[in-house]
Amino acid sequence: MTHLSPQALLKHLAALGIEAETVEHQAVFTVEESRPVKARIPGAHSKNLFVKDKKGRFFLITAKDETAIDLKRVHEAIGASGRLSFGSADQLRARLGVEPGSVTPFAIVNDRAGDVTMILDANLMQHERVNFHPLVNTMTTGISREDLLHFLRSTGHEPLILRLPEPISLPVPELSEGEPSPI
Repeated sequence: MTHLSPQALLKHLAALGIEAETVEHQAVFTVEESRPVKARIPGAHSKNLFVKDKKGRFFLITAKDETAIDLKRVHEAIGASGRLSFGSADQLRARLGVEPGSVTPFAIVNDRAGDVTMILDANLMQHERVNFHPLVNTMTTGISREDLLHFLRSTGHEPLILRLPEPISLPVPELSEGEPSPI
């Protein structure tokens, strides 16, 4: 099965009537590495997790880049069977046609079999403009959130939009004066 190239994806977006603005930049592989790039591009930026559950079902979770996600509890929120694990690079290539570091909701266009459930973080969807890699991590493409939904639905993927569970932070006990520290 052939997967779309970044250029073919951008043509596909244009054919759908989606206005997209694309910026080329050095390759970025992590949210941390991408901070200088993101600073130059308006709108919300994302992090993307390609995961699978105990039954072998795949999910693409797209969240706002700074959203803390409780990976031990997210399976409950998205309806997965048991705890999630990351999909392998081979599974990622086979289903979404992208390399690790280039995961993006735009890659759902390559999931013609409908094997992957698309999850969008409600925090991300509060923003008018959202930015993603157009299948490679050397470019970033910005579109409106409405156009993102239009694009996803055009691929046959109705996204599940929800607030992802955040890690539970335990309160730090206060010490009385003179009490020894538990550490």
